[in-house]
Amino acid sequence: MSARLAACLLVFALSACSSGPPTPAWQMGARSSLDASAIAWLEGRDAVESAEFTRARAAVARTGQLDLIARAELHRCALRVATLVFEPCAGFDALATDATPEDAAYARYLANRLQPGDAERLPPAHRAALAATDPAAALRGVDDPVTRLVAAGAALQRAQASPALVQLAVDTASAQGWPRPLLAWLLVQQRTAQAAGDTATAERLQRRIDAVAPRATVR
Repeated sequence: MSARLAACLLVFALSACSSGPPTPAWQMGARSSLDASAIAWLEGRDAVESAEFTRARAAVARTGQLDLIARAELHRCALRVATLVFEPCAGFDALATDATPEDAAYARYLANRLQPGDAERLPPAHRAALAATDPAAALRGVDDPVTRLVAAGAALQRAQASPALVQLAVDTASAQGWPRPLLAWLLVQQRTAQAAGDTATAERLQRRIDAVAPRATVR
Protein backbone atom coordinates (compact mmCIF):
# COMPACT_ATOMS: atom_id res chain seq x y z
CA MET A 1 0.00 0.00 0.00
CA SER A 2 1.47 3.32 -1.05
CA ALA A 3 1.80 6.03 1.57
CA ARG A 4 0.16 8.53 -0.81
CA LEU A 5 -3.18 8.21 0.95
CA ALA A 6 -4.26 11.73 0.16
CA ALA A 7 -3.10 11.93 -3.44
CA CYS A 8 -5.07 9.48 -5.59
CA LEU A 9 -6.91 7.07 -3.35
CA LEU A 10 -9.19 9.47 -1.51
CA VAL A 11 -11.93 11.57 -3.03
CA PHE A 12 -10.81 14.63 -1.16
CA ALA A 13 -7.31 14.55 -2.70
CA LEU A 14 -5.87 17.98 -3.32
CA SER A 15 -4.91 17.38 -6.93
CA ALA A 16 -5.74 15.07 -9.78
CA CYS A 17 -3.41 12.18 -10.56
CA SER A 18 -2.81 12.86 -14.21
CA SER A 19 0.00 14.02 -16.42
CA GLY A 20 0.29 17.74 -17.05
CA PRO A 21 2.25 20.80 -15.96
CA PRO A 22 4.74 20.42 -13.10
CA THR A 23 3.05 20.12 -9.72
CA PRO A 24 3.35 23.31 -7.64
CA ALA A 25 5.54 23.03 -4.57
CA TRP A 26 2.64 23.75 -2.22
CA GLN A 27 0.73 20.74 -3.57
CA MET A 28 3.67 18.40 -3.13
CA GLY A 29 4.24 19.68 0.39
CA ALA A 30 0.57 19.41 1.30
CA ARG A 31 0.26 15.88 -0.11
CA SER A 32 3.40 14.72 1.65
CA SER A 33 2.27 16.11 4.99
CA LEU A 34 -1.29 14.82 4.60
CA ASP A 35 0.07 11.36 3.85
CA ALA A 36 2.37 11.52 6.87
CA SER A 37 -0.40 12.77 9.15
CA ALA A 38 -2.73 9.98 7.96
CA ILE A 39 -0.18 7.26 8.64
CA ALA A 40 0.64 8.77 12.03
CA TRP A 41 -3.04 8.80 12.99
CA LEU A 42 -3.57 5.21 11.92
CA GLU A 43 -0.47 4.17 13.86
CA GLY A 44 -1.56 6.06 16.99
CA ARG A 45 1.18 8.72 16.92
CA ASP A 46 -0.91 11.75 17.81
CA ALA A 47 1.85 14.34 18.21
CA VAL A 48 3.25 13.52 14.76
CA GLU A 49 -0.23 13.57 13.24
CA SER A 50 -0.93 17.01 14.64
CA ALA A 51 2.38 18.47 13.48
CA GLU A 52 2.10 17.02 9.97
CA PHE A 53 -1.48 18.14 9.55
CA THR A 54 -0.58 21.66 10.67
CA ARG A 55 2.11 21.73 7.97
CA ALA A 56 -0.32 20.42 5.34
CA ARG A 57 -2.97 22.96 6.22
CA ALA A 58 -0.45 25.79 6.15
CA ALA A 59 0.71 24.73 2.69
CA VAL A 60 -2.85 24.73 1.38
CA ALA A 61 -3.66 28.00 3.11
CA ARG A 62 -0.92 29.72 1.10
CA THR A 63 -3.23 29.45 -1.93
CA GLY A 64 -6.05 31.32 -0.23
CA GLN A 65 -8.46 28.72 -1.66
CA LEU A 66 -10.94 28.08 1.12
CA ASP A 67 -12.48 25.04 -0.57
CA LEU A 68 -9.10 23.29 -0.55
CA ILE A 69 -8.52 24.13 3.10
CA ALA A 70 -11.95 22.68 3.85
CA ARG A 71 -11.01 19.55 1.88
CA ALA A 72 -7.87 19.08 3.95
CA GLU A 73 -9.95 19.30 7.12
CA LEU A 74 -12.39 16.77 5.67
CA HIS A 75 -9.50 14.40 4.96
CA ARG A 76 -8.61 14.52 8.63
CA CYS A 77 -12.18 13.91 9.76
CA ALA A 78 -12.60 10.93 7.44
CA LEU A 79 -9.66 9.25 9.13
CA ARG A 80 -11.40 9.74 12.48
CA VAL A 81 -14.44 7.91 11.16
CA ALA A 82 -12.18 5.11 9.90
CA THR A 83 -11.02 4.61 13.48
CA LEU A 84 -14.49 5.03 15.01
CA VAL A 85 -13.75 8.40 16.54
CA PHE A 86 -17.11 10.05 15.96
CA GLU A 87 -16.90 13.73 16.76
CA PRO A 88 -17.91 17.00 15.09
CA CYS A 89 -15.69 17.92 12.14
CA ALA A 90 -15.09 21.39 13.52
CA GLY A 91 -12.31 22.34 11.12
CA PHE A 92 -14.49 21.59 8.11
CA ASP A 93 -17.64 23.05 9.65
CA ALA A 94 -15.90 26.41 10.04
CA LEU A 95 -15.33 26.45 6.27
CA ALA A 96 -18.45 24.63 5.11
CA THR A 97 -19.87 27.71 3.38
CA ASP A 98 -16.92 27.69 0.99
CA ALA A 99 -16.77 23.91 0.43
CA THR A 100 -17.77 22.27 -2.82
CA PRO A 101 -21.18 20.56 -2.94
CA GLU A 102 -19.40 17.20 -3.19
CA ASP A 103 -17.32 17.86 -0.09
CA ALA A 104 -20.34 19.15 1.82
CA ALA A 105 -22.23 15.96 0.93
CA TYR A 106 -19.25 13.85 2.00
CA ALA A 107 -19.07 15.68 5.32
CA ARG A 108 -22.74 14.98 5.97
CA TYR A 109 -22.15 11.35 5.02
CA LEU A 110 -19.35 11.09 7.58
CA ALA A 111 -21.61 12.63 10.23
CA ASN A 112 -24.61 10.45 9.32
CA ARG A 113 -26.64 13.51 8.37
CA LEU A 114 -27.26 12.89 4.68
CA GLN A 115 -29.69 15.11 2.87
CA PRO A 116 -31.69 14.33 -0.28
CA GLY A 117 -29.38 14.38 -3.28
CA ASP A 118 -26.20 13.77 -1.27
CA ALA A 119 -25.81 10.10 -2.21
CA GLU A 120 -25.14 10.78 -5.88
CA ARG A 121 -22.38 13.23 -4.95
CA LEU A 122 -20.44 10.61 -2.98
CA PRO A 123 -17.44 8.73 -4.42
CA PRO A 124 -18.44 5.43 -6.06
CA ALA A 125 -17.26 3.13 -3.25
CA HIS A 126 -19.16 5.07 -0.60
CA ARG A 127 -22.23 5.39 -2.80
CA ALA A 128 -22.23 1.63 -3.34
CA ALA A 129 -21.79 0.90 0.37
CA LEU A 130 -24.60 3.28 1.23
CA ALA A 131 -26.97 1.61 -1.22
CA ALA A 132 -26.12 -1.97 -0.26
CA THR A 133 -28.15 -4.02 2.17
CA ASP A 134 -24.85 -5.27 3.58
CA PRO A 135 -22.01 -2.81 2.88
CA ALA A 136 -19.45 -5.60 3.35
CA ALA A 137 -20.34 -7.06 -0.02
CA ALA A 138 -19.86 -3.69 -1.71
CA LEU A 139 -16.55 -2.99 0.01
CA ARG A 140 -14.75 -6.29 -0.51
CA GLY A 141 -13.77 -5.24 -4.00
CA VAL A 142 -12.43 -1.84 -2.93
CA ASP A 143 -8.66 -1.87 -3.16
CA ASP A 144 -7.91 1.15 -0.97
CA PRO A 145 -7.88 0.14 2.71
CA VAL A 146 -8.56 3.68 3.93
CA THR A 147 -11.69 3.97 1.83
CA ARG A 148 -12.80 0.57 3.11
CA LEU A 149 -12.34 1.62 6.75
CA VAL A 150 -14.00 5.01 6.30
CA ALA A 151 -17.02 3.41 4.63
CA ALA A 152 -17.18 0.77 7.36
CA GLY A 153 -17.10 3.45 10.05
CA ALA A 154 -19.87 5.37 8.30
CA ALA A 155 -21.92 2.16 8.11
CA LEU A 156 -21.44 1.57 11.84
CA GLN A 157 -22.85 5.03 12.51
CA ARG A 158 -25.88 4.10 10.40
CA ALA A 159 -26.34 0.91 12.47
CA GLN A 160 -25.60 -1.04 9.28
CA ALA A 161 -22.43 -2.84 10.34
CA SER A 162 -22.97 -6.57 9.96
CA PRO A 163 -20.55 -9.06 11.53
CA ALA A 164 -19.10 -9.52 8.04
CA LEU A 165 -18.42 -5.79 7.73
CA VAL A 166 -16.79 -5.62 11.15
CA GLN A 167 -14.60 -8.60 10.25
CA LEU A 168 -13.67 -6.93 6.97
CA ALA A 169 -12.60 -3.81 8.88
CA VAL A 170 -10.60 -5.89 11.37
CA ASP A 171 -8.87 -7.79 8.57
CA THR A 172 -8.16 -4.57 6.67
CA ALA A 173 -6.54 -2.83 9.63
CA SER A 174 -4.64 -5.97 10.61
CA ALA A 175 -3.23 -6.48 7.11
CA GLN A 176 -1.94 -2.91 7.04
CA GLY A 177 -0.50 -3.05 10.56
CA TRP A 178 -2.57 -0.04 11.67
CA PRO A 179 -3.10 -0.42 15.42
CA ARG A 180 -5.58 2.39 15.98
CA PRO A 181 -8.36 1.15 13.69
CA LEU A 182 -7.56 -2.47 14.53
CA LEU A 183 -8.08 -1.86 18.23
CA ALA A 184 -11.28 0.09 17.59
CA TRP A 185 -12.82 -2.64 15.45
CA LEU A 186 -11.65 -5.46 17.73
CA LEU A 187 -13.47 -3.72 20.57
CA VAL A 188 -16.63 -3.66 18.45
CA GLN A 189 -16.28 -7.40 17.91
CA GLN A 190 -15.66 -8.00 21.59
CA ARG A 191 -18.72 -6.03 22.68
CA THR A 192 -20.83 -8.06 20.27
CA ALA A 193 -19.44 -11.33 21.65
CA GLN A 194 -20.04 -10.21 25.23
CA ALA A 195 -23.61 -9.18 24.44
CA ALA A 196 -24.20 -12.65 22.96
CA GLY A 197 -22.70 -14.35 26.00
CA ASP A 198 -19.89 -15.81 23.89
CA THR A 199 -17.21 -15.81 26.57
CA ALA A 200 -14.66 -17.83 24.61
CA THR A 201 -14.73 -15.42 21.67
CA ALA A 202 -14.63 -12.39 23.95
CA GLU A 203 -11.58 -13.78 25.73
CA ARG A 204 -9.83 -14.57 22.45
CA LEU A 205 -10.49 -11.04 21.27
CA GLN A 206 -9.16 -9.68 24.54
CA ARG A 207 -5.87 -11.45 23.88
CA ARG A 208 -5.66 -9.72 20.50
CA ILE A 209 -6.60 -6.40 22.08
CA ASP A 210 -3.88 -6.82 24.71
CA ALA A 211 -1.36 -7.42 21.93
CA VAL A 212 -2.44 -4.35 19.97
CA ALA A 213 -3.13 -1.87 22.77
CA PRO A 214 0.50 -0.91 23.63
CA ARG A 215 1.13 -0.01 19.96
CA ALA A 216 -2.24 1.68 19.58
CA THR A 217 -1.49 4.17 22.34
CA VAL A 218 1.96 5.28 21.17
CA ARG A 219 2.40 9.06 21.17
